[in-house]
Amino acid sequence: MNYLATTSYTQARNALKQIWGYEDFRPPQGEIIHSLLARKDALIIMPTGGGKSICFQLPALLQTGLTLVISPLVALMENQVQELRQRQLKAALLHSELPIKQRRITLQALERQQLRLLYLSPETLLSPQVWERLCQPQLVINGLILDEAHCLVQWGDTFRPAYRRLGAVRPALLKFKPPGTKIAIAAFTATANPTAQGIIQTSLQLQQPRVFRLNPYRHNICPQVRMVWTPRGRKQQLCQFIQNRPNKPGLVYVRTRRDSEKLADMLSGMGYVTAAYHGGLGGEVRRRLEAGWLKGKIPFVICTSAFGMGIDKPNVRWVIHFQAPLLLSEYVQEIGRGGRDGEKAEALTLISEPTGWLNPEDKQRQRFFLDKMRSQQLEAQKLIKNIPSQGEVAAVVREFPYGAVALSLLHSNGQLKWLDPFHYVVVPGKEKSQKKQFDAAQQMNKYLNTKKCRWQFLLNAFGFSKEAENWHCGHCDNCCR
Repeated sequence: MNYLATTSYTQARNALKQIWGYEDFRPPQGEIIHSLLARKDALIIMPTGGGKSICFQLPALLQTGLTLVISPLVALMENQVQELRQRQLKAALLHSELPIKQRRITLQALERQQLRLLYLSPETLLSPQVWERLCQPQLVINGLILDEAHCLVQWGDTFRPAYRRLGAVRPALLKFKPPGTKIAIAAFTATANPTAQGIIQTSLQLQQPRVFRLNPYRHNICPQVRMVWTPRGRKQQLCQFIQNRPNKPGLVYVRTRRDSEKLADMLSGMGYVTAAYHGGLGGEVRRRLEAGWLKGKIPFVICTSAFGMGIDKPNVRWVIHFQAPLLLSEYVQEIGRGGRDGEKAEALTLISEPTGWLNPEDKQRQRFFLDKMRSQQLEAQKLIKNIPSQGEVAAVVREFPYGAVALSLLHSNGQLKWLDPFHYVVVPGKEKSQKKQFDAAQQMNKYLNTKKCRWQFLLNAFGFSKEAENWHCGHCDNCCR
């Protein structure tokens, strides 16, 4: 199936019907597709389950040339590429877990310009093998899509520093392409407050982007927060909740790999069919667990934030946060995996009582997170005194074990710029306050302890204050009291 470049809305709608079987676009899908076909930059904020992937997949298929999709997780890439291939569409993926033979086949297809969509992580995009091929003058690149763009904000400073270098990709590629070449950049996410939106636009160097913002409200998701007094009480609340909802698909989110394994062992010992899921598992194991959950063979999994992004299971009836996430954006992403079929889904979060005397785990977890952030900032300030004012990222990383994260933080602070994705220059006398990072961590606490409508709080937090005026959802725990 080979679609030629077109900006006709009718042709785009016909392709939508032919490939996906939908009669028409949901607002604002049509406008987003038109914008990408016109090679315009865009920032798209749509609720989970809002049909974001069609917005960039369809324009890619309607054009000759390649669209690169930067995706954070292997599971997310595999699910989307598998669906596209089932429809006989020219899509492929590259990641570190691929067998060598499969990687070679994909790289050959890339060189021969046989692909319309190529999914890869930021780290794979910037690997020498891939980068050299993308820089070939004859390779037509139409667009760069950042899927799950909130990961740039959540992970880019510390966990996945390659995200911070993505803004240097387009200008670097254009140096190798014929004059007049246009490469559009579009960032898609379900959760970005005004601060995060600014970081995404600045980091990616978006040029006069069209911004599409839909508020995150989901009428069928019922948030509730429940206080527990002891570690034992937390487990009892969890067990009681699951016991009262037999055979209903769900997810239990924890914050660490160790917690997922301990909790899965406990519940398996009680006779429940469940499993631990986290980023430390091998690719084959993760795929088996995902398939088991999607098919209903495993009613619920005990997972870290590595699970669920982009995995579409319509009938998830409940999501439990056994421990609260550290950031509000993580929370909204994770509860958004419930109720994609439009039916009611419960979202329960368990928290320790405020003093932490009987159960200090929550306080300790947050203190550890904040202390780690401060420590990483100190390391970054030490690094800037020990590196050349202009240099190569790889050289810094070889010499300093924490070099990649420190460079990323310095870029975030405004103390450093990228000359291209592989070289930096120090900006003298510049340092921004890191208060925003700490404010983001505190915002989650305010949400957990608010006495007002929880959806009203979320709307305000994500920049929809006008819609939030006099808001009363009627189905969160505070509204129902």
